Amino acid sequence: MARAKTVFSCSLCGSLSPKWQGQCPGCGEWNTLVEVVEESKGPARFEALAADGAIRRLADVKTEEIPRTETGIGELDRVLGGGLVPGGVVLIGGDPGIGKSTLLLQALSLMAAHTRTLYVSGEESPQQIALRAQRLQLDAGDINLLAEIGLERILITLDQVQPQVAVIDSIQTLYSQALNSAPGSVAQVRECAAQLTRFAKRTGTTILLVGHVTKEGALAGPRVLEHIVDAVLYFEGDTHSSFRLIRAIKNRFGAVNELGVFAMTDKGLREVSNPSALFLSQHAEPVAGSCVLVTQEGSRPLLVEVQALVDDAHAPQPRRLAVGVEQNRLALLLAVLHRHAGVATSDQDVFINAVGGVRISEPAADLAVLLAIVSSLRNRPLQHKLVVFGEVGLSGEVRPVQRGQERLREAAKLGFTHAIVPRANRPRQAIEGITVTAVDRLEEAVSHAL
Repeated sequence: MARAKTVFSCSLCGSLSPKWQGQCPGCGEWNTLVEVVEESKGPARFEALAADGAIRRLADVKTEEIPRTETGIGELDRVLGGGLVPGGVVLIGGDPGIGKSTLLLQALSLMAAHTRTLYVSGEESPQQIALRAQRLQLDAGDINLLAEIGLERILITLDQVQPQVAVIDSIQTLYSQALNSAPGSVAQVRECAAQLTRFAKRTGTTILLVGHVTKEGALAGPRVLEHIVDAVLYFEGDTHSSFRLIRAIKNRFGAVNELGVFAMTDKGLREVSNPSALFLSQHAEPVAGSCVLVTQEGSRPLLVEVQALVDDAHAPQPRRLAVGVEQNRLALLLAVLHRHAGVATSDQDVFINAVGGVRISEPAADLAVLLAIVSSLRNRPLQHKLVVFGEVGLSGEVRPVQRGQERLREAAKLGFTHAIVPRANRPRQAIEGITVTAVDRLEEAVSHAL
């Protein structure tokens, strides 16, 4: 019997090489080439989305409002942009045990009463899923369940059942008979995802794919997996905390970077109606080194407490540590603080923490971080019931941020009475309950806050 011909495929980008190399010729990563059986030539497995290839003017294409299917979980619907879109493919990734399967089982149990659903499990037996539903006290009697990892059999079942919503748990466990590689390999993940995507677009079935993550936190498999789906959601959360965040990294049908907040309980995931309360510490009286920031996550303003601790350095090289804030950004801000506000921290250890485990990536946190540092260094609390936001430039100017009015309204709603904001974000009409101080320079903000 002739030996099957093998090639070497990159586990990250999927590019092929006839021989093994230390460095992938496609993406340049090291030690990512693995041996796989070369795919045999066969009939085409894909078809075009459109019935014909005729050219049409964009103005002649008729559009209509696509009805969405609500999952019954408000925070999940918010992240999805209002609900599930027919024919959409959603990829949900996260650490093991974070709650991906639990959330989707809860959503299917709520939708099953009025929507035809199918749960395809490649990791658990039907008995295990039934036990989970019983433990969560879910009404899951109308959910169709299939324990299968063969792609071809799954597609046949989908054709027979014609569900409106289908969950595949998980994409890394599926395999196609058209390929000889093992489940979870780059080729198998790419093939199975592509076939399921074509089925969703052809039939209008909404498909939710569960994806594994690597040790670095990225979705396992080829990067093309995130490109071909319509939405990519990441589950985030500290294993030592009961709170979970679900964030939209990509969404063709809604806002990107939208955030949903949940709390893990013995009855499953519960929505958090006021997420700002999670990220604010309840101090009996104002403390030094604490500043409240109004950050924007998608369309939702959130109030987050930024804490700073500045202490004498006991080593030749002072430490700079940031949790929830970008480390390089902290070093940049400390240099601006010294140059334009005259506050030196060259002989001080500086530690920054965003309360609640939230990660802040937008530059609107710059002003809050700097005011928290100055407050801790001088051991003087900031003004009571004060919120802050604004980007700080290298020349010491305080630059405006987007959606300043919404941030101020959210702060006023939660009982904050004072705000320091960039001058360009000063509201044209007064907002009831909150006094706004507009600043142009960093030194102005420091003098007003302390």
